[in-house]
Amino acid sequence: MCRTGLLCSIWVLGILLSSNVFPFGAEWENPQIIELNKEGPRATAMPFETEELARTHDFIRHGYDRSANHLSLNGTWKFNWVRKPADRPGDFFRTDFDDSGWDDFPVPANWEVNGYGVPIYVNLPYEFEKNPPAIHHHYNPVGSYRRHFTLPEDWTGKQVFIHLGAVKSAFYIWVNGTRVGYSQGSKLPAEFDITPYLKSGDNLVALEVYRWSDGSYLEGQDYWRISGIERDVYLVARSKTHIRDYFVNAADKTLDIEIQLANYQNPTQRVPRVKLALFDAAGELVAEKTADFWDPQSPGGASEQILTREDLPLFFAQDSYPPSATNQISMHLPDLNVKPWSAEEPRLYRLVVSLYDDQGNHLESIAQNVGFRRIEIHEGQLLVNGQPILIKGVNRHEHDPHTAHVVSRESMREDVRLIKQANINAVRTAHYPNDPYFYHLADYYGLYIVNEANVESHGQHYHFNETFASNSRWLDAHLARNMGMVERDKNHASVIAWSMGNEAGNGPNLFDAYRRIKQRDNTRPVQYERAMRHWNTDMIVPQYPLLENVETYSDPRNRPMIFSEYAHAMGNSLGNFKDYWDIIRNKNNVQGGFIWEWVDQGLWGKSEQGNETFVYGGDFGPDDTPSDGNFLINGIVMPDRRPNPSYWEVQRVYQDIHVELLNARSGRIKVFNEFFFKSLGDYVLHWTLKADGVAVANGRIEELNIAPQKSKRLRLPYASAVVDDGREYLLDIRFSSKQPSDLFDPNHTHAAGQFLIKASETPLLPDLAGEMQITERNGLIRVEAGAVTYRFYRDSGQLV
Repeated sequence: MCRTGLLCSIWVLGILLSSNVFPFGAEWENPQIIELNKEGPRATAMPFETEELARTHDFIRHGYDRSANHLSLNGTWKFNWVRKPADRPGDFFRTDFDDSGWDDFPVPANWEVNGYGVPIYVNLPYEFEKNPPAIHHHYNPVGSYRRHFTLPEDWTGKQVFIHLGAVKSAFYIWVNGTRVGYSQGSKLPAEFDITPYLKSGDNLVALEVYRWSDGSYLEGQDYWRISGIERDVYLVARSKTHIRDYFVNAADKTLDIEIQLANYQNPTQRVPRVKLALFDAAGELVAEKTADFWDPQSPGGASEQILTREDLPLFFAQDSYPPSATNQISMHLPDLNVKPWSAEEPRLYRLVVSLYDDQGNHLESIAQNVGFRRIEIHEGQLLVNGQPILIKGVNRHEHDPHTAHVVSRESMREDVRLIKQANINAVRTAHYPNDPYFYHLADYYGLYIVNEANVESHGQHYHFNETFASNSRWLDAHLARNMGMVERDKNHASVIAWSMGNEAGNGPNLFDAYRRIKQRDNTRPVQYERAMRHWNTDMIVPQYPLLENVETYSDPRNRPMIFSEYAHAMGNSLGNFKDYWDIIRNKNNVQGGFIWEWVDQGLWGKSEQGNETFVYGGDFGPDDTPSDGNFLINGIVMPDRRPNPSYWEVQRVYQDIHVELLNARSGRIKVFNEFFFKSLGDYVLHWTLKADGVAVANGRIEELNIAPQKSKRLRLPYASAVVDDGREYLLDIRFSSKQPSDLFDPNHTHAAGQFLIKASETPLLPDLAGEMQITERNGLIRVEAGAVTYRFYRDSGQLV
């Protein structure tokens, strides 16, 4: 029986879908149809064939590639591109279709940076004709993809799913000529159970991808508006009874986990045993527990219960779950001998969850890196493990100057290295969930993540009567994007807050999203910038607040302020960055923010002279192509990750070790440890005294051992080197690590300071008296005036 009109419609649509006669355009111009026959969202995981493989698998080096249950479909696909839907090849999904004349095209890849269509950059407006939910049919490019594959022989008898990590903006999928389903929402995975459509030997998967759909109205972010398959595509093999999903809550030396099973066999066949094993970083067993799944008397065991679709957490995905028994168990590991996780000390433990059948045979194991940390808001402050941390953050778009939205693991690792070296401790995933691999890096290397849903309807503006957040037809889309994010990333220690989107107004749809997130996960705060005057945000997260407003900030609900965006880094600028931090460091309920933004979003291209250079909005397409020009060139690193000048200012202002000069003559200083969790025992203080730039004394202090949030007075023995000779004496101090790591070499400067010990007694400027002479030779311009000579490169104007 249909419980609601919407669900009745979905079931009818599903029948039409399976018969390949679904009416053209009905899905991608209807905000109430966001998916068909798609699996409900779940935590990112991969089944391993043994417990040992799950325990030892290196997520940082290999992602999920080393599981025998994983088959990558990345690589070369056959591809056809047309300008409008009416021109698409209607029967391309057929197994006997001849694609020999089609192009070879990489997956993942964006069309527009590979010669198909025009990359468009705009900030606020939509790049297409605004007429929600309709999309113009005269120009809406469609990409058709075909790929053959052969299943591994040992996958026989398993349930097989296809995982498409991110497809923009909407797509249909066929397997061996039969339509499987539909999906939109371009920054979350789409997974389909393709078991019924597979056969032995050669198999064919076909995709029909639309550049724009009604979902594009919620994807109006300030970045390149481009399309294609943007993340990994792979197949996953599961045992007929398997761990469908799990939710780990690890805090205060206690681990709780909810495990949801899927049973594609006889629903009465019982799986009696689930095993938990927790290991430390050295591979030593910390705790182990086994539960007989159907025995309510077993420690951690579950009563016999088959959950109905109505019991599942996401109402909009109820009819996407398989028609099989789905069962749930909760397990509890108390009083564990573990150390806490933080961005400063990212201690991780490996949790292995294993499933056995009624004969004691191993079915599968999944692995999850677990960090024990507690997030809460107390007396107007955001706390991690009881400490009111400072958010030294940056907004990060996924961007590569060659491949646009397709970002390699190597690039993500380089981002994390540079981010940590700049003393940045937090990332807001502006403005969509990032590639799952990035969260593994954040867990492992230590970053606080504000995870943001793929919801931005900036072009629709914010008025209550206009915003999609107030339009009930768009409710499912708002919920799917928010809850899909939560379900996918709920087990990552690095995720300390959920953001419901960016610049999308506020209204009942986001009220509902807030309630549902809190019901599903009460361990993290939920934030939203446009909700500041409303109840549906746990923190006040303004954009570009005035300094005077920050200084006088108070909130009747006692919510902390953390800027979702500030210090706009466009050009050779970072605004009044230090002024912000002078206030932040002296005001308890203002705890930092996220710089806009991490990377200049330039793409490699050619200048008018034919030289390779970075190009931006307006450098592609005909003259009437929508563009906001170079407004996307506002990162603290260049597109190829070379630091901009602002990078060094961020590194200096965000540093966690601070020095105060108490007495210049005697060398008395005070060192303050701004970390909240770790001492300075792993750092070395280096000092150098310079007279007119020449080192005259130096030294180092090896044993700092200053506790978090504490200071220590030290004396540097340079007094005898300061003489009355008229020279300027400066003291340089820097801090380095005692041991190298993946992120820092031994010479990396974590913090630094410079202090005037004795002023110069001679004029700072040389004698400029005399007539100025200008000469040019060998591309250099020479300027002479009195005792001063300057030389400049003629071509660049650079001072030599």
